[in-house]
Amino acid sequence: MSRTFFRCVWTAWALAVFPAFLAPAAEYQIVDTLDVDTVPSWFPVGFSLLTHGDDQYAAYYNAEHQLIVAKRRIADRQWQRVPLPTRVGWDSHNYVTMTVDSAGAIHLAGNMHCVPLIYFRTQTPGDITTFQQLPMTGEEEQRCTYPRFLNDADGNLLFTYRSGSSGNGKRLYNCYDVATQTWSRFLTSPLFDGEGQRNAYPLGPVQGPDGWFHIVWVWRETPDCATNHDLSYARSPDLKQWESAGGVPVTLPMTLAETQLCVDPVPVGGGIINGCEKLAFDSTNRPMIAYHKSDDDGHMQIYVSRFEDGRWHRRCITAWDKAIEFSGGGAMPFIGISVGSFRELEPGTLGVSYHHRDYGSGRICLDEATLQPVDRSIVVPSEFPSDLSRTSIDFPGIRVKLASDSGEPAEPNTKYILRWQTLDANRDRPRDPPLPPASKLELLKLKSIE
Repeated sequence: MSRTFFRCVWTAWALAVFPAFLAPAAEYQIVDTLDVDTVPSWFPVGFSLLTHGDDQYAAYYNAEHQLIVAKRRIADRQWQRVPLPTRVGWDSHNYVTMTVDSAGAIHLAGNMHCVPLIYFRTQTPGDITTFQQLPMTGEEEQRCTYPRFLNDADGNLLFTYRSGSSGNGKRLYNCYDVATQTWSRFLTSPLFDGEGQRNAYPLGPVQGPDGWFHIVWVWRETPDCATNHDLSYARSPDLKQWESAGGVPVTLPMTLAETQLCVDPVPVGGGIINGCEKLAFDSTNRPMIAYHKSDDDGHMQIYVSRFEDGRWHRRCITAWDKAIEFSGGGAMPFIGISVGSFRELEPGTLGVSYHHRDYGSGRICLDEATLQPVDRSIVVPSEFPSDLSRTSIDFPGIRVKLASDSGEPAEPNTKYILRWQTLDANRDRPRDPPLPPASKLELLKLKSIE
């Protein structure tokens, strides 16, 4: 396949801000920048931004690795900062996540990688000085990772996390009762159970354009990322009753034995890694998954699978002749390939963006009907200005990291984003000096261009 085949123009840094199946509806420009604090630039870890009514909250680790919650009124430029009693080491798994319940209480979880649950809740709605560290159900909270707040179809606040470790874990779901301020199990069994031999790494659940919840995952046998295998998919109308893409009901917990959930039986060592999957939907709401794996010759390729005529159909959309090998534990740096956004570019044409160590960056245009690559010259305008990704720290390997707003600004045509600069992951290990200087953590206000 010719390198000149890929002609779509794209901007990689913006892809992580929005779900992969949503096409940007407008172009934005930066209208204001506000400093929040200074934060580590020597390792990446995720921060959280939440806009709620007239208030805005940011949760992050400061330059001393202390977990901080900052609050401001939207109309003010001064931040109130409150430290919470936990510090991060060098572990890039230990992101911070935050939400608000229907009574106005702020919930926060983070700094967890196979450690006891770290969860805080404000005792007074919106008052960050009243955060209290609490348990949830008190059961299976000793080895927690990957916390996430979400809502079910009825708007109830849920919390999910992995109990266990890489290669040996379960995915649990809790539900919050606002009236009693208590948590209980939302699912009576885990959503996934590795049966003591493996664990699932899920993407989602995300609510698709059909109103259903969709989840994609790979299984992993050990902490070694090379042991990822078996790309899988399930869907649910309510996050409780689950079924295959073909409508076959599934009894929870989902395990590797549920072969009707398998999208692509990629073997251990077959070139798939957790996090490489991108979920999208075509114009008739059929789920599609873009991912990478090795072909029969050992060369790394990008594939797209779509559920059609009662089964998953796979298409290889590249013809590269390079192998990419990866292995090991911890938060991985760039392994040599990544799949970016997967979305509609124009009616009838889809785009899958990529970054490859040998073939550079680009976007592959696909005919929606066939999922075959097409030779098109489509210029995709950037949603955000190019200076959003510009670095100011002069140090090799520094890049911009962004966190989107999990809330909803009251001001129309407005978005807020956190921006800071950092080196890439280092398998959760400390780096030897010299280190870059601490980065500014900035809040950016963006307005759509009329």
